Amino acid sequence: MKTELIDLSPTRKEIKIEIDPAQIKNALDRVSAQYSKGATVPGFRPGHAPTSVVRARYKTEIRTEVLRELLPEAVNNAITEHSLAALGEPNVELDNTSALERLGEEPLTLKVDVEVLPEVKLETYKGLEVTRRKRPITDADVNKMIDSLRDASASLQPVEDRASKLGDTVTVNAVGKFVDEPEAEDITVDDVEVVLGGPGVQQEFTENLTGVKADDSRTFLVDYPADFTSPGLAGKKVEYTTEVTSVRQKELPELDEEWVKSLGGEFDSVEMFKTKVREDLESRAAFESDHNLRDELIRKLLDAHPFEVPQSLVEQQTQTRLEGVVRQMMSRGIDPRTQELNWESAREELKGQAEEDVRSSMLLDTIAETENIDVTDEEIDAEIESIASASRQTKEQVRAALTKNGGERSIAHRLRNRKALDLLVENANITDAEWTEPAATETEASDE
Repeated sequence: MKTELIDLSPTRKEIKIEIDPAQIKNALDRVSAQYSKGATVPGFRPGHAPTSVVRARYKTEIRTEVLRELLPEAVNNAITEHSLAALGEPNVELDNTSALERLGEEPLTLKVDVEVLPEVKLETYKGLEVTRRKRPITDADVNKMIDSLRDASASLQPVEDRASKLGDTVTVNAVGKFVDEPEAEDITVDDVEVVLGGPGVQQEFTENLTGVKADDSRTFLVDYPADFTSPGLAGKKVEYTTEVTSVRQKELPELDEEWVKSLGGEFDSVEMFKTKVREDLESRAAFESDHNLRDELIRKLLDAHPFEVPQSLVEQQTQTRLEGVVRQMMSRGIDPRTQELNWESAREELKGQAEEDVRSSMLLDTIAETENIDVTDEEIDAEIESIASASRQTKEQVRAALTKNGGERSIAHRLRNRKALDLLVENANITDAEWTEPAATETEASDE
């Protein structure tokens, strides 16, 4: 067998393979003999038909079996000969199909397209210049967080001395009729709570249910936008007839010792509670600062190391990111099957981010290898324990799921890359600077 390696790109190699006629003939004779033993050919006793007759009668089957025997071995041997670490299944193409008609009389030539990991040559990765900024925590931030906690603890109290206004919760029984589809089934819902002016509440509901009291009735038209989150209502006009069953207003708890003790913490006073809130916000700010610093380090590392990455890995990571977007949409109550969403455009947008993911992972892999960074079983066990705690599962449940999906290897890889990034931080030239709000695009990328 003869082979020739052609370097198409850092991630794609082509191997030309020529299989000798003698090797083909040996395989042909061997397969033909196997068929002859069990072949049933009219005019001959079973197993006694001449080989030439058997080959003629079972030509397609024998040829298929010969190729099934020769090609995988030839491809694997060629990949091994040229020391290629193939990613996925190679693409094999037969060059001279005419040789199939004269099997064993002339060479078979193949073209094998192989995707491989590129060689990553490390440039400067220590002493990278980065800036650390930490969000300052003010009294206003502390008060805002406390107001948010009070809002979460708020109760709804009946309103009896006035009509509803913005911010109130109006509970209604409603019947909706599709204006342009009279044959469609009516929408019938009871005890629907509408927060007037609240996020996600259609403006028509707010306008028509402001100024009502219990037992009032209102009939109004709602014109849903084409991009409405519920596909069944998107672009539709619905006439609602509503009966108000109650009007309630939000009542916030007093900021006092009784309330802070009700939160479950061991707080003796409001001041102690405020101190704890500030500490939590400071901790979040420190985490955000460290996260941004590491993002900047990765960006500097990527800028210093441009290289081609395998497209199969990019596609895998793009799919992973896309699945993450779908999960995020579902957590927000958005149906990802909405037809108005342009998934092809979303995939293309995520592809660039996925390519950077793959490149940064390969760079951290190379740094970890260069610096002899390893991960111990104890570190993997601690990470599993952390996952179990966060997901409220036992370690055994998490380990079982990871074992099933090959996840422990993934954890080891992630921990190794994390330690490589820690090394970059330890060896970076860090300048502390005043906090600036990140641009919208950077924030969105961080959220992704």
